[in-house]
Amino acid sequence: MFLLEDALVKVTVLLPAGRQALMAIRVSGDLVGEMSALNAVPRSATVIACRHSTVHQIGREAFRSFLRQHADAAIEVAGIVSDRLRAANRRRADFASYPVKVRVARALAEIGSWYGRRAPTGIAVDIELTQTELATLCGAADITVHKVLRELRESGLITTGYRGFVIRDAEALQDLGLMTRDTRSEGFV
Repeated sequence: MFLLEDALVKVTVLLPAGRQALMAIRVSGDLVGEMSALNAVPRSATVIACRHSTVHQIGREAFRSFLRQHADAAIEVAGIVSDRLRAANRRRADFASYPVKVRVARALAEIGSWYGRRAPTGIAVDIELTQTELATLCGAADITVHKVLRELRESGLITTGYRGFVIRDAEALQDLGLMTRDTRSEGFV
């Protein structure tokens, strides 16, 4: 298990066809690998650093011992795992309930609200996020996400670049994504 001290990472899984699927983005202060540390089941994902990162590795037994001795920390970790499960369940429901354009808008708006920074042209997100990764995050085909991104650019909601994107109209993007509640605590990404 790792504690991200100063980091930006992508959490991916390998799909049967050999493609990588983006499952989450994690930042400084987050834990990764906590599920394997809790239940001794081999890891189910790969963590890829997006920039130079400082992380602390914590062994399974040390982590479990710490949690046994610090009930408040154990409750916090349980909350983190619960939030991530809730987010995964919500994404599954989104896949069945919303068109791709809504799912992409929601994902971009959430990523921007959590990891973006104010810039003269809007909210800049400096995460190298490929269209394929965005497609897997949204449960959509690459070609469909490509089309949606073009529509969002043409409508002036976003601009895209090689190593990130800019949300030019955050309110409109959130409206498009039907973001009627604060999802930060659910840890969507």
